[in-house]
Amino acid sequence: MITKVKISDIRYPLEGNAGSDAIHRDPIYSYAVTQLRDDSGITGTGFAFTLGEGNNLVCKAAEYYAQSLVGKDIEVTMANFGGLFKKLSNDQQFRWLGPHKGVVHLALASVTNACYDLWAKKRGVPLWKLLIDLAPEQIVNTLDLSYLEEELTHSQAIEMLTGQQSTKANRSQILDKGYPGYDTSIGWFNYSDELVRENCKKALAEGFTAMKLKVGSIDPERDIRRAHIVREVAGDDVKVMLDANQQWNLPQAIDICTKLKNMNPYWVEEPTHPDDVNAHAKLAQAIAPVKLALGEHVPNKIIFKNYLQSGSSSFMQVDAVRVGGVSEFITISLLCKKYGVPVVPHVGDMGQLHQHLVLFNHIAVGHEALFLEHIPHLQKHFLNPAQIINGVYKTPQEAGSSCDLIILKD
Repeated sequence: MITKVKISDIRYPLEGNAGSDAIHRDPIYSYAVTQLRDDSGITGTGFAFTLGEGNNLVCKAAEYYAQSLVGKDIEVTMANFGGLFKKLSNDQQFRWLGPHKGVVHLALASVTNACYDLWAKKRGVPLWKLLIDLAPEQIVNTLDLSYLEEELTHSQAIEMLTGQQSTKANRSQILDKGYPGYDTSIGWFNYSDELVRENCKKALAEGFTAMKLKVGSIDPERDIRRAHIVREVAGDDVKVMLDANQQWNLPQAIDICTKLKNMNPYWVEEPTHPDDVNAHAKLAQAIAPVKLALGEHVPNKIIFKNYLQSGSSSFMQVDAVRVGGVSEFITISLLCKKYGVPVVPHVGDMGQLHQHLVLFNHIAVGHEALFLEHIPHLQKHFLNPAQIINGVYKTPQEAGSSCDLIILKD
């Protein structure tokens, strides 16, 4: 059973303008880390991601949630984790601070992810294997499907997963090939044009066939110029994505996205306010066939449901260290599968946890194995860092979710 809880506020300043975007000019990549230790000496590690200030608040809320797990057996807990998730996320006082968003939901993500890590370590397998080997009923029992009943019921979720069972073996070949990645670090917002050009060349040499540029400048001509630099260096066959990090209002987004059409972006990411479903629907219609991607700042399954219902987003970037953890990630993944929308996670975890979840998405849920974002800046801080070779994530083999940080090693 779980005997000890430890919550840590871990912050990593970045160098050389890394991580900068149109809104977040000087981020400090930070984790609110939950560790759950059981009576056999195994420690499960989970975290939520922030950009520095307020990370301590997430830690304080995570402590509140985590203490409720002391004395519980992880197998018993995960057998009906959906019920526990619902109970914690609807805590009568903490819910007032959300509901299901902000500091309290990030805290729940940290605790939830620690539960999944402990579960996988207890069984001695990587998280991806634990998840793909679970029966559909077992997976759905870890989910809270409340407020989704008009779109996805408990029995429908089981039916969806059961329908993928017969073809899982074919999709499991990706375990040997590895999951494709894309380079999101070629064009941080504060990088010079010259550095963007050199980073594009470096990404190509490292085997990446997709890359992303930060846009959202006060002067849109800067965005247009830099987008064309990336396209020029990358060539026509490479997928180039543009990320505005919510910088534009709707009229600006329509104008600038229209001007960017001729460099053929694979998607435009977070063009305007992440809560404005209607604006995204209008934008998607106005700039077609340019496609939209969003989800980095979408906090919960309800807002994702609304975006799917609106038909505005062609790619969903749900992040398991941003929503309520692995459980809510899987819930949203099932919703996306129903709507035929690919899941391409934002990687606040630097791809450590998500390298497991995209394998589950592909093998067990039947999502296309499109690609997974790669951000290398914190790689040296992980006990088992993600391995990306020739632009491809290699399948992790260590037990757990690959989220153990060296600084917190027992």
